[in-house]
Amino acid sequence: MLSNAQLKLVKSLHQKKNREQMHLFVAEGKKIVDELLASAKIEVVHVYASGNYFGNKPFTKITEDEMKKISALTSPQNILAVCHVPQDSLVMPDLNKELVLVLDDIRDPGNLGTIIRIADWFGIKSVFCTTECVDAYNPKAVQASMGSIARVNLDYKNLRSILQECREKSIPVYGAKLDGANILNEQLTANGVLMIGNESTGISAELSNYITHSLKIPSYSSSGAESLNAAMATAILCTEFRRNELKGNK
Repeated sequence: MLSNAQLKLVKSLHQKKNREQMHLFVAEGKKIVDELLASAKIEVVHVYASGNYFGNKPFTKITEDEMKKISALTSPQNILAVCHVPQDSLVMPDLNKELVLVLDDIRDPGNLGTIIRIADWFGIKSVFCTTECVDAYNPKAVQASMGSIARVNLDYKNLRSILQECREKSIPVYGAKLDGANILNEQLTANGVLMIGNESTGISAELSNYITHSLKIPSYSSSGAESLNAAMATAILCTEFRRNELKGNK
């Protein structure tokens, strides 16, 4: 049975200001909830289930109609979890040894969640977001991450200090730009920063100043397609970085 207080709490977490105030977020679906339950990074506070639930966390059995009231999905699934937002700041990775993603003003939660999933797939452990990016704990972003949000380290911050450090230490900063060099012809490193910009305006002028290598994905279309979805572009770029890494190890 879902109490009024529980209903009010879960629905309030659909809004960013309430997630930030209470340091809580919502995740839906068995696969995602199972991933979060197994995570050492994210604490699951409570589970709501309209079907069978065999986990070891406290849970409330609710009806399908009650699940519809608290779900952010058009077609609700039968498990929903309330989780703590991790509060520890991301420890700066060694950019001499690993590749990280920097996201500039990504506004679509589906794109952001998918990019987090892509980072997880390609073994990229850290994603830095400008403060203008959409909240990674938005229900749509969590859903699109398909549980990868439990494994990828995320941080929102002013990125100038990180990029300035890259400049001072001659660490490569790659940026996805429409006027960049054809990535298929480039020798890419296995370390540094890969920067992805806003879906419609690209990387801001301020952050573009730190780019040492501008890259583009060549188009082979004559239909007039202007650009790729930010998440699709990220997947293609990450593929090329890992392919170059494998070539370098041969």
